[in-house]
Amino acid sequence: MAKEALKKETVEELIRKALEARTYSYSPYSHYEVGAALLSKDGRIFTGCNIENAAYTPTICGERTAFFKAVSQGVRDFTAIAVVAGPAGALGELPLGAPCGVCRQVMMEFCDPASFLIILGATPEKYEVYTLEELLPRGFGPKDLEG
Repeated sequence: MAKEALKKETVEELIRKALEARTYSYSPYSHYEVGAALLSKDGRIFTGCNIENAAYTPTICGERTAFFKAVSQGVRDFTAIAVVAGPAGALGELPLGAPCGVCRQVMMEFCDPASFLIILGATPEKYEVYTLEELLPRGFGPKDLEG
């Protein structure tokens, strides 16, 4: 999917849903709240937030939460994800936060890197759009394991 093919209204809706998901963040250690809204090819939206743990390793990012919710319901074809992140309690003008490397690797498992879009949002009006390939050049995915 070309960046231009994603309608502005869809981008804005995904960012609004990611902002809402961010309000559920459980981040008492990093104080960095993340919300994500994942759009499936069939038009469904799955949201997620980051959930931290005192042992750190069991912590999960908002992007992976959204992916795992979708996959656990049988959905494996995705178009785009909006990510909204920033310091706890911050409202309004947030910085643009990009997915971590682990989240990008999960995206490689289920998405076409050339067409899957990652929307880094601050507000529905302020955002940047990238392909997974732009954020994870030469990524390792299922096709690398084909004989």
